[in-house]
Amino acid sequence: MRAEPRLGGYDERCMQRALELAEQAGEEGEVPVGAVLVQNGRIAGQGRNRMVEAADPTAHAEIEALRSACVSAGNYRLPGAELFVTLEPCAMCAGAIVLARVSRVVFATHDPRSGAAGSVFNVLDNTSLNHRCEVQSGLLEEQSAELLRAFFRARR
Repeated sequence: MRAEPRLGGYDERCMQRALELAEQAGEEGEVPVGAVLVQNGRIAGQGRNRMVEAADPTAHAEIEALRSACVSAGNYRLPGAELFVTLEPCAMCAGAIVLARVSRVVFATHDPRSGAAGSVFNVLDNTSLNHRCEVQSGLLEEQSAELLRAFFRARR
């Protein structure tokens, strides 16, 4: 299910925090992706890419945010939760999001190489699965895309 993210207010503040985490990741030499998981109107978990730092291919921003929120909740399921992430989730992250029963995912920019929220795969809204997420994209898209472009330009 696709809809437009809500500009201004709540959604924009959450995505702005995700962008701050992405900037932090980029400053530390990680691909600049950040994620914020909100439940009951409060930040329950947040994360940034840490694959290099943690020497862990699963240390994506979304997984870090999910892990943090699940520990806080004492449950691997997060019904009613909303995830704000600066880059479209990959297949691994999308699978974890579905398993956690996250209700809504808002991402800033599409990932044409490995996006699993509609760009390459559609895991988050797949009718074959027993849970589907509301998916919205484009919120603060240009800021996120520019962070990624600058990061990869600097590495070339």
